[in-house]
Amino acid sequence: MDELPLGLVDAAREVLARSPGDLTPHRVAQALRDTGRPVGDATVLAVHEVLRRDVVGAGPLEPLLALPGVTDVVVNGSGAVYVDRGEGLERSEVSFPDDESVRRLAQRLASLGGRRLDDASPYVDLRLADGTRFHAVLAPIARPGTAISLRVPRHGGFTLDELVAAGTLSEPVARLLDRVLAARLAFLVSGGTGTGKTTLLAALLSRLPPSERLVVVEDASELRPDHPHVVGLEGWPANAEGAGAVDLRTLVRQALRMRPDRLVVGEVRGGEVVELLAALNTGHEGGCGTLHANSAVDVPARVEALALAAGLGREAAHSQLAAAVDVVVHLARGPDGTRRVAQVAVPGRDATGLVTMDVAVEVTPALTLHEGPALDRLLDRLDRGRS
Repeated sequence: MDELPLGLVDAAREVLARSPGDLTPHRVAQALRDTGRPVGDATVLAVHEVLRRDVVGAGPLEPLLALPGVTDVVVNGSGAVYVDRGEGLERSEVSFPDDESVRRLAQRLASLGGRRLDDASPYVDLRLADGTRFHAVLAPIARPGTAISLRVPRHGGFTLDELVAAGTLSEPVARLLDRVLAARLAFLVSGGTGTGKTTLLAALLSRLPPSERLVVVEDASELRPDHPHVVGLEGWPANAEGAGAVDLRTLVRQALRMRPDRLVVGEVRGGEVVELLAALNTGHEGGCGTLHANSAVDVPARVEALALAAGLGREAAHSQLAAAVDVVVHLARGPDGTRRVAQVAVPGRDATGLVTMDVAVEVTPALTLHEGPALDRLLDRLDRGRS
């Protein structure tokens, strides 16, 4: 049908708000009559559908979230909604009539997660009941309007074989990572936003023996490895009074008391790096996590910055890193949106004693492997394990 007359939906919404009840076509028709506007059955049903989408699920974004292969849906104010189906963001045909509509949706989704979102608390980051990661920032802090970001979990996850088939890594790299797991080496998966760090880590964890107990610490639960023995610990934000927060540093300490065969930190981005490095240096073999970094070579600088902010000195941070982490697997995303393992590196020391990450394997966009200067050291670590 044609576009609804301007203001018709808002007028019906105001009338319905005065007398709460179930949202039915009959109530919508009565509300429209109360506004003094003659409307037909098709208009009643159209207004009912718009209002229903306002109060159920993700509203106008629901069809985008249901698209095959979708990983992200982002809203930039009322005029632009983008979707990522694995090949980068593409603009959708969905839009909102005004920023108030975007704000209303953001507030409703926040309330579903038990959080407030208003002028006194203008941003929120949480996981919805279906596992979708939801983040929002209200206008005017966000421009050109209220911004919503939805990260959609892939139910069932990817297997390592599926990632090989998708071109994320080649068979030789997959075999190399299997050896990293078998040798119980501690490793980090690094990369930029949206490069597939969590996806690769979940696929690797799914290949661990079922006899191993995995304790996974995350700020917002995203890692869903296909493994029979996974215990997840999730950070908790402060309440409206500013109390009750549980941060990742606390959760890492708790995880160490839970007899983990593998300690996993879903995303290392704060002071928890200190506890993780300490844990990997005290007999917790095979631990792992993800870390934002531009390349494997940049990982020591990233760890140093996080550790310094948490009160650990530079020399101590590098000393802990050198002893704790055996391998870094770095992911990159090409201009066409494809994700791939780009580097495998191992730690070394420079003349000043600071840690460097030396490339053992370099992978081209065509998945061709080139031996790096540290390949022999990587193979030696694999042969020796964590001995």
